Amino acid sequence: MPRVLSIIMGGGKGTRLYPLTKDRAKPAVPFGARYRLVDIPLSNSINSGFKQIYVLTQFNSASLHLHIGQTYIFDSFTRGFVEILAAEQTFEHSGWYEGTADAVRKNFIHFRTQGPTHYIILSGDQLYRMNLAQVFEQHVASGAEVTVAATPVTREQAVGFGILKADRNSRIDEFVEKPQLGIDISHLRIPPEIHPNRDKHAQGKEYLASMGIYIFNADVLEQELDNEFTDFGKEIIPRAIDRRVVHTYVFDGFWEDIGTIKSFYETNLNLASTRPDFNFYDEAMPIYTHRRDLPASKFNHCTMSHVLAADGCVITNATIQNAIIGIRTFVESECDLEGVVCMGADYYETDEGRMENGRLGRPDVGIGRKTRVRGAIIDKNARIGQECRIGVDQIERPDADFENYYFRDGIIIIPKNAVIQPGSVI
Repeated sequence: MPRVLSIIMGGGKGTRLYPLTKDRAKPAVPFGARYRLVDIPLSNSINSGFKQIYVLTQFNSASLHLHIGQTYIFDSFTRGFVEILAAEQTFEHSGWYEGTADAVRKNFIHFRTQGPTHYIILSGDQLYRMNLAQVFEQHVASGAEVTVAATPVTREQAVGFGILKADRNSRIDEFVEKPQLGIDISHLRIPPEIHPNRDKHAQGKEYLASMGIYIFNADVLEQELDNEFTDFGKEIIPRAIDRRVVHTYVFDGFWEDIGTIKSFYETNLNLASTRPDFNFYDEAMPIYTHRRDLPASKFNHCTMSHVLAADGCVITNATIQNAIIGIRTFVESECDLEGVVCMGADYYETDEGRMENGRLGRPDVGIGRKTRVRGAIIDKNARIGQECRIGVDQIERPDADFENYYFRDGIIIIPKNAVIQPGSVI
């Protein structure tokens, strides 16, 4: 029987998501009010029946260890596991992971103990729901040595992806990395025989973009990594196309790379819309996360529209529109929030703790009374005082770093544990 190992690439420093990655690994960034980014690929793998999973990371991995240790616990009958493999020094390797391929290469010593026949490589910063068992079945049935999952995109979108050329049998014979608009790539269009959606084809989604999701025969992966190449997308996959039988699996569902602040912010807020692009309400293929046993959220005389709220929140006499409200969020009276992604808090403050805050002259964890916030990401455990104005004034905000806040892509970010004094204007 096939023995499949899932490998989730946790990424490096996560600079494109900084400052959300200042104190945590990229896969551990909170998402969708109650989840972490790593929950998406983990849930896809588990729901597909692939329950032997490694997560590769090397920066700020403590919170990731804690989340996975508390969440993904299998009984002894499933033979499943989720293990984090952080970069380590050995007699053979003394450096950090140099890229996605290098991270896998340096961990073969751990993977081989499971006796895998196949590897599934997944990214840790994408939002999608995919039955990976179907991808695997196609991989085996086609006789492919490597399968690359791909999604249809327009010519304009193609500039941000690796574009694949496939024949009518789904075999890939060419790869072009991020082709600029001035280059003619019409020969790369998807053959009608394998295009999954006529409507998308009519909308101009005629090119196959690699999703960074791969299936390798185990021996093929070891052979393709027996070199000094460091990156799957730029080096290993193009090289394999020239040397191996490489097929594509064309995915027609929602898929979004959420590796930048702008995409993270916009994808979060889309979840609160009337008809979000991604459906969390699917009992057949749920997205798993840590069960916290928090009380139900309480809303006291509030006006709320298009708001996604997690457990354990207390919001009083507030107006909130187009927002994500994370776990244990406290919003005091007469606050006005719009276009806000609030990650919540890791703990509840006690009455004694609030009294101590008063003595020290610092705000409580949460958002103080009469504060207005527009177009912002508020990270966990932030203390925002009363009568603050954050993002309310329409001014141009070039990317910049300040002591207690950041500007990225026109979005204000209040970092984890930040203290914003009462009356502040940002």
